[in-house]
Amino acid sequence: MSGDPEQEYFSDGISEDIITDLSKLSELNVIARNSSFTYKGKPVDVKRVGSELGVRYVLEGSVRKAGNRVRVTGQLIDAESGTHIWADRFDRDLTDIFAVQDELTQEIISALKIKLSEGEKALLVAGGTRNVEAHDLFLRGRELMFGSKRDRDIFEQFMSCFGRAIELDPNYASAYAGLGMGYAFDYQNHWSDAPEKSLDRAQRLADEAIAKDDKDAFARFVAAVVATWKKDYARWANESDKALALNPNYALALLTRGNVHIYTGEPTKAIPYIERGMRLDPGPVQGQYLHFLGTAYFVAGEYETAATYFKDRITVNPTTDLSRALLASALGHLGRHEEARQVWHELKEINPRYSYADHFARLPFKNSADADKLTDGLRKTGLAE
Repeated sequence: MSGDPEQEYFSDGISEDIITDLSKLSELNVIARNSSFTYKGKPVDVKRVGSELGVRYVLEGSVRKAGNRVRVTGQLIDAESGTHIWADRFDRDLTDIFAVQDELTQEIISALKIKLSEGEKALLVAGGTRNVEAHDLFLRGRELMFGSKRDRDIFEQFMSCFGRAIELDPNYASAYAGLGMGYAFDYQNHWSDAPEKSLDRAQRLADEAIAKDDKDAFARFVAAVVATWKKDYARWANESDKALALNPNYALALLTRGNVHIYTGEPTKAIPYIERGMRLDPGPVQGQYLHFLGTAYFVAGEYETAATYFKDRITVNPTTDLSRALLASALGHLGRHEEARQVWHELKEINPRYSYADHFARLPFKNSADADKLTDGLRKTGLAE
């Protein structure tokens, strides 16, 4: 509410930190940032929000940053009755922002009469940084890295933010994890001059983040992402499990945990994890969950169901190429060759240089027979040699 659009990352960062803290509590189902933020800056009907997200309580508030002062307001509302459960306002020096977040989280826990385990009490006070400038840089970097626009220039900006945060606090685990995630993205997108080195860099940084703070769920998630592309299936599963132990509501960690099963030949075991991730992130930005549900059913040989999910993903993300490629393959297995060719025509219009052979080869399948199903479906339709 500062009136400065450049400060939006700060209020978003505070909101996300509160979401993360509340997500550590096993008694709560906490909706993920992507879905929560669809209501940001809009007049909302709390009962409607509760219905759309499937939640009992809604926390809303504001952040106003001016000079070295910050004001955080919050109110907790029962979405069924519309009654206020709790409300408070915090006016502090900016250096006290961490204390404000801690107090706000504790007051919500008290208002909801949640009993914390000793482990949860420890998690709520663990980790992070107490360096306000380092934290501010991390928030800037995180907002850029997970924003809607990502290219080489944005890559360099968020990597610079994380690097400067580390200079200010060499023990800031999340900043190391941010750098690691950045290199993992670079490995896939080829933004740097040496993307072939980026996956090893990502692993070193994830390991360093965990060494700094082994209770940082984000660091564990980044380690799982790196293990995905290194096809280190044991670590992929282990780091996902550790992220979920630290944050039971971590939707993306549920996705990585489910994906282990897809790519190691147990696709039906993946489905509950992915569906739980969708439950915690039910908003419109859920295309990746739809894609991986489709992939799970595809690997299981349930091509009709797979095709439905791939079509849903295309509706949500109209420019996707991989979901279209897998949809064409599923339709090939179903004998719907003309429909498959139409999907392929759409794909090539979106990405004229698309190579199914290159794309499929990058997918981290453990069993070649599962990977071969992708090409076999295209071959049945005459789209692959």
